[in-house]
Amino acid sequence: MITRRRAFPFFILTLASILANADDTTPFDCHVTVGDVTFDLTSLDREYPASRTRSTPPTTMFDSLTFNICNDLKIQSDVAEKDQCPTGTRACLTKTNQKNNEPDRIVAVIPLAQTKILDPKYSASASPMKHLSMLFNGPTYALRPQSLNLTLFCDSEGISEPKFVGYDGSQLDLEWSAPAGCAVIEGDKPPPNGGGNNDGDGSKNREQKDVGSGVGWFFLVLFLAFMAYLGLGAYFNYSTYGARGADLIPHRDFWKEVPYMLADVLSHLCSSVRPRRTASRGGYISV
Repeated sequence: MITRRRAFPFFILTLASILANADDTTPFDCHVTVGDVTFDLTSLDREYPASRTRSTPPTTMFDSLTFNICNDLKIQSDVAEKDQCPTGTRACLTKTNQKNNEPDRIVAVIPLAQTKILDPKYSASASPMKHLSMLFNGPTYALRPQSLNLTLFCDSEGISEPKFVGYDGSQLDLEWSAPAGCAVIEGDKPPPNGGGNNDGDGSKNREQKDVGSGVGWFFLVLFLAFMAYLGLGAYFNYSTYGARGADLIPHRDFWKEVPYMLADVLSHLCSSVRPRRTASRGGYISV
């Protein structure tokens, strides 16, 4: 029986174990931080192929890699289940034996990286070429632990085709170039308010946006209120007086007079402006 004094440390250890396991199962979300630099790899969130061909007379061995570092690979409905990696795989290597005049034969399907045991490791380098190295783990296959070692080079021009460098039966080495491989240094990130000497301009822009959005909301609310007035007024006239057609408009007589009232206001404004213009002609009085 566990006493209260012993129960508290036991509870702390159990809670720590639960939190540690929860952290270990957090999926890789394609955001990488190495020291003071960060990498956003979300633009690479799709499946990519890479392959190599090896001569093994009298046959040829075709190694085909399919991977998506951001998400699990999709299960292909047109491929037999035994000929593809299981659900939750992010990198799958398929070995196909090819021989002339004979159908291709899949001899191995190897999950190199799986989400539940991914445990990614990172390193970054600025010389001789800027790149990010990532190591993703997979299950054991043929008594050997599997992994994918991806070196992602910085290339602002575009995404290149992944290069199948080699596979030693345990680790597959892959090289790739993409804009996502270019690091963002924390100190180089622009501050949220624009930073530097642009604080005043940033504040003015924000104020203008706030004013613009406020005016827009005002007119939107005004429009909605007017539509509600018309709808409720029409319903009242219909249900109370049995009105039809134009008689449904609430306060119809008032709205009919609105154009005339506007005309009177404009006429009054114009008449009040004209004397000011004639009074500025030097003050001559006809005799």
